[in-house]
Amino acid sequence: MPVEAIITPFRVVYRVFVFLAVAAVYFISAFYVHLTVKGVNPRRRAFSDNAAKYTKLICELYNIKIEVHNFPKGNDPGLIVGNHLGFIDILVMHSLTKALFITSEEMRKTPLLGIITEMAGCMYVDRKNRSNIKGELGSIISTLQDGFRVTLYPEATSHNGEEVLPFKRTLISSAALAGTAIFPYCFNFKSVNGGPFDMKYRDYVCWYGDITFFTSFIRSCALKEVVTEVIFLEPYYPKPEQDRGEVADEIRRRIVEKFKPVQK
Repeated sequence: MPVEAIITPFRVVYRVFVFLAVAAVYFISAFYVHLTVKGVNPRRRAFSDNAAKYTKLICELYNIKIEVHNFPKGNDPGLIVGNHLGFIDILVMHSLTKALFITSEEMRKTPLLGIITEMAGCMYVDRKNRSNIKGELGSIISTLQDGFRVTLYPEATSHNGEEVLPFKRTLISSAALAGTAIFPYCFNFKSVNGGPFDMKYRDYVCWYGDITFFTSFIRSCALKEVVTEVIFLEPYYPKPEQDRGEVADEIRRRIVEKFKPVQK
């Protein structure tokens, strides 16, 4: 039996234990933030800053390496927009940006993940019921105007690494309406276990379709090393009078140019 086949189960058990231990400390630290930081916006910023410490730690403990290109200078508020492959890119992006993430109500209701995201200051949208879309859009606009950077995945779901999915258009208009920039980026897997990002490892790093979070998480724990790449593109300054579809299509076009799909 190959040595790696013997080691892998122990690696999985160790990393699950590490994750639970880090999560426990994270909950305690976030609860301390909740008790000691007053005011909605200061608390949200403190939640996000606190969570970034732990996402960075998880990346280090799980040997997730990050190559960053053209990180936006300064601290200007804006909408961070990129492609979405699974929970690994969430860990990477939050460790880099400390931004508030927009996620789904389904995530909020998911055991463990729900409380983790709430204590990171995440914002929630109901992707199955669009009756409150104006209210959700207004909340994002006000958050941007309050000086935050907000991360949006306009594909509205993670995917299998073959292509960047079409962008939903409504929420991406929040940047123009708030008078802030869009900071586009492209996320790629450069290598997995020292080899290319190919079909052999796709289901270890991508969370998509009917794959459950638990299954995706356990698979990722088996990996020795993941090298990721984050390419920030030139900031885009949309105008309120611009067609939101044109804005979404242009941002997607720029991201697609830098995207490296899974090798078949």
